[in-house]
Amino acid sequence: MQKTTSKCGAQQLFASNMRRIRLEKKLTQEKVAEAADLHPNYISSVERGERNISICNIERIALALGVGMGDLVAEPENRQVQ
Repeated sequence: MQKTTSKCGAQQLFASNMRRIRLEKKLTQEKVAEAADLHPNYISSVERGERNISICNIERIALALGVGMGDLVAEPENRQVQ
């Protein structure tokens, strides 16, 4: 039986930001995967919040998307605590 990883808030936030940024830049998951030198299935599972990814892969994805690493973990402006 395959063990599933619990989805935490940070994973979901990263996944949501990654998908939003990718779509804003009109990139496919395949293009992001190619630019990050990662498998498209991996990119897809990250976007679904199924992976607890390493800081190295966060950097690779950020570079592929042309954004800073912080952009991938930033809370949406309307949810930030003052």
